[in-house]
Amino acid sequence: MSRQLVIFGAGELAEIAGWYFANQSDRAPAAFTVDGAHLKGDRFAGAPVVPFEEIAQRYPTSEYDLFVAVGYKRVNGLRQDKVRAALEQGYHLASFISPRATVLGKPAIGANAFILEDNTIQPFVRIGTGVTLWSGNHIGHHASIGDFCFVSSHVVVSGGVSLGERSFVGVNATLNDHIAIGPRCVIGSGAIVTGDLAEESVMTAEPAKLSPVPSRRLRNF
Repeated sequence: MSRQLVIFGAGELAEIAGWYFANQSDRAPAAFTVDGAHLKGDRFAGAPVVPFEEIAQRYPTSEYDLFVAVGYKRVNGLRQDKVRAALEQGYHLASFISPRATVLGKPAIGANAFILEDNTIQPFVRIGTGVTLWSGNHIGHHASIGDFCFVSSHVVVSGGVSLGERSFVGVNATLNDHIAIGPRCVIGSGAIVTGDLAEESVMTAEPAKLSPVPSRRLRNF
């Protein structure tokens, strides 16, 4: 029988995480927790919310696991800080890996992973601690996803790519084969990255342009 679960967070991502744990792993959260200074109520998503400063007394580490449901704020630094705080409290960190993800070859996956449906993870991949893979990504063979990365939907991480810790990759981005992305990089939606990036690099793609012609004047449409 799985240990009971507490989720750190009380926002959209925490609500989503609670739904996935409850509906696709049979681990409905017993409670949510946030730092006391950010406590806005005593209930969230149908469960109690308690100050993180009191969590170990009310939900002891001997009986409960903890999952940190925090997004990419501070280039994923906030999630890193909260994972470290949970470990210092003595919690075992839970992970969610969707039963609808294709995970091949028993890859090394760190704690506090959040891997949603339709991800394809090929053999010989390494995924660090605190990594989020939203829906529908391709993680190619021998790729390495560093600790606390956040990979949005429909991203292609090609074979042999090294993605540095705390990096963020936007929707529909492509990382070409065997390149190294430094730590704390931000790669925007639709960007095509063909070479190595130094740490803290920011890559953007040209956005679509708004035509001055309204749709009613388009020919043959």
